[in-house]
Amino acid sequence: MRFEEQLIELLPRLRRFARGLAREASDADDLCQGAIERALKSQDQWQQGTRLDSWMYRIIRNLWIDERRAARRRGVHAPIDDAVTQVAGDGAAEVEAGALRGDVDGAMARLPDEQREAVMLVLVEGYAYREAAEILEVPIGTVTSRLARGRETLMHLLGEAA
Repeated sequence: MRFEEQLIELLPRLRRFARGLAREASDADDLCQGAIERALKSQDQWQQGTRLDSWMYRIIRNLWIDERRAARRRGVHAPIDDAVTQVAGDGAAEVEAGALRGDVDGAMARLPDEQREAVMLVLVEGYAYREAAEILEVPIGTVTSRLARGRETLMHLLGEAA
């Protein structure tokens, strides 16, 4: 399978990871687009036979870190809450599911960045601790502790929302 085809297959996962990091859908889309552009320009740096998804997650994370640093230099930015722009659907189950999703999204957004990265990679994307450690470029023990603190914080925050 060609490099571009593999990227297309990864898009839903890349968007989900970017959304977990960036918190805002529009920022996540920009982050994902920037990562795809970098990957296409640098595809000769990717080694055939290695995991493209891990390589892409590293690109997304590095781009996200760069953008956060630049945003701090620019000053505070208050994004418009995308929940305001969503149109409500029909049915109690849909409303309840949306409320729960909002609670989880809100709790994830309140996690410190390092914990959110670990939670996104291990709990959402299903990576093993070793793989997450490689993507984040930290020791496995660091991933383990960030994940434990992230889980604990999420449970506390979601308990408050109930």
